[in-house]
Amino acid sequence: MRGLSRARRRVRRAEAARATGRGRRAGVVRVAALYDVHGNLPALDAVLADVEREKVDRIVFGGDVISGPWPAETLERVLELGDRALVVLGNADRDLEPWRRERLGDEGHAAVLAWPLTVTVDVEGLGRVLFCHATPRSDEEIVTRLTPEERLAEILDGVEADVVVHGHAHVRYDRRAAGFRIVNPGSVGLPYETLPGAYWAILGPHVEHRRSDYDIEGMIERARALGFPNLDELAEGSLIEPIGPDAASEYFEQMARGA
Repeated sequence: MRGLSRARRRVRRAEAARATGRGRRAGVVRVAALYDVHGNLPALDAVLADVEREKVDRIVFGGDVISGPWPAETLERVLELGDRALVVLGNADRDLEPWRRERLGDEGHAAVLAWPLTVTVDVEGLGRVLFCHATPRSDEEIVTRLTPEERLAEILDGVEADVVVHGHAHVRYDRRAAGFRIVNPGSVGLPYETLPGAYWAILGPHVEHRRSDYDIEGMIERARALGFPNLDELAEGSLIEPIGPDAASEYFEQMARGA
């Protein structure tokens, strides 16, 4: 796939920086955080158009980037951003199901698996910001806006950052707990929010939650025309009739407790 060699070079640079403690980016002013795209290309295109108007310095993709109707095209969008883009691995990115395998191929999937679990960026006004998909130690562990502070303290023990940005639960929030500022930008591709749209955030010098509009019905019809499997099941609780942030947070928090 075009651009995959470039992606590997960028990943190797990022991994080398992490291994030597040089994973921080000094002097960054504004960062766009795009999480849980889930291969929703129309949503991503709408967000990227809004991001370009914001003149950000970096774009961080927070995992679960390609799992969805347009995996190859979504990966290409990321690669086209060059060194402006930093990407972390999400749990759904690791799943080589048939739809994605046919479209990405072994080379594309290998490039995705090379993404790190975390990246850190120095953001003016916020300090050292750690980006991960779920938690710094796992791309599957569940954290929500309802997670008790005692559990957050255990999860984040040893983390050297002022702000932790995570996704996985697809609900945006901004809270201070366990000595950290913890931010979920929401989901670009499959949000659990009151209003439809694509959710993301800008960091620096403040935290600004954003929402981009796009043609959701058109996206669903395009995905249906592709033959994307389980489309209705995937879209029902997020894009068609959103279950909302409260119900979603309670559901995921119960999962985290093993209830």
